[in-house]
Amino acid sequence: MSVTAQPASPAPDHHAQFIELLSASLAQQAFIKLVLAKYVGEEAELQRLIIKPVTVKEQPCLSFVYRYKTRDITKNFPLADGVAAIAALLPASFKNAHLLSLTDEAQLEYSKKNKSSLFKSKPQQLREAPSAEHNREKNRFLDLTRPFLADLGVTDAKQALIPSMSRKWKQINKFIEVFSHALTSSPLKLDRPVRVADFGSGKGYLTFAIHDYLRNTLKAEGEVTGVELREDMVTLCNTAAARLEHPGLVFKCGDVRSVAPSELDVMIALHACDIATDYAIHTGIRSGASIIMCSPCCHKQIRLQIQSPVLLKPMLQYGLHLGQQAEMVTDSLRALYLEACGYETKVFEFISLEHTNKNKMILAVKRTEPIDNAQLLEKIQALKAFYQISEHCLETLLRAEGYLS
Repeated sequence: MSVTAQPASPAPDHHAQFIELLSASLAQQAFIKLVLAKYVGEEAELQRLIIKPVTVKEQPCLSFVYRYKTRDITKNFPLADGVAAIAALLPASFKNAHLLSLTDEAQLEYSKKNKSSLFKSKPQQLREAPSAEHNREKNRFLDLTRPFLADLGVTDAKQALIPSMSRKWKQINKFIEVFSHALTSSPLKLDRPVRVADFGSGKGYLTFAIHDYLRNTLKAEGEVTGVELREDMVTLCNTAAARLEHPGLVFKCGDVRSVAPSELDVMIALHACDIATDYAIHTGIRSGASIIMCSPCCHKQIRLQIQSPVLLKPMLQYGLHLGQQAEMVTDSLRALYLEACGYETKVFEFISLEHTNKNKMILAVKRTEPIDNAQLLEKIQALKAFYQISEHCLETLLRAEGYLS
């Protein structure tokens, strides 16, 4: 009996498949966002590239936002040129690509030896197209006529929403909605100035919004400080605040370690990277903040420590799953530490996935009555032991000052 050797199956071309998925999502007008990460090029401070659909002179284009350590640079490309540029960047400049569309989600990863892996899935929740119906006006906590919105480029000279800023407008309103509910349930009183610090304030959209909401909607005084590393953003925001006559609103150059108020009522830190979130939460607790609002970014510290429990090893052998688990463990511990320090905490989706890759918010509101945290501390230690975690930055900071005795 003769045996004929079968030719080996060719390795799948994950790069081509991924570009096909991207092209299809654009053709079907289903494309939401593409994030290129794990940069391996020669620009030392470039961290990632975020690509979104935009309309320029009535033509569909791709907006490339090059995110550096302390600044962003935006370039727009016609669709075909944009797709070609993306294809050339993988894997030469970026080893990870995360595609988000209305109907699909895909992640292309390359190992150090450029071995590719392609993961595809359906969205966990229904996504709606960014149509006029999707962006219809609902009950808003801010009005489009507010002067700061025009100054920051959210509205035009006629106080109409600029189409490309519709997502930012939704984010601003959702943020104020969350803040409003937190304020109602907090022990804060509005008969004195509300002291707010927004770490990583960027262009100041949310900082201006919270100051405007306090002053013009609630008729309360606000002492609001935006803290940002980029000097050009600080100058821009301070100039706008002076021009718009926003008393009590100031922007400072620095970060949560260099600009740390001794007393706060509200602490905000959205998309702080890795342990910067822990320093921000610690600042909120130490300064006596009644409301702490955090939207964590990367979770490197815990991911490097996690040892997969035997039962979970078949699941956590995949890097994507391990990263998701590290994120969940890190933020669960943060919420528990806040609970142990006398806060009522919630962890929830801040904005749906079509608006941001990192969509989780940790909201903490100070309780009016003290609690016995012994059981909470036991739960924390059990969780750390299960994953063999030796250190969590927030715990280290809190124990050093006696908050977790």
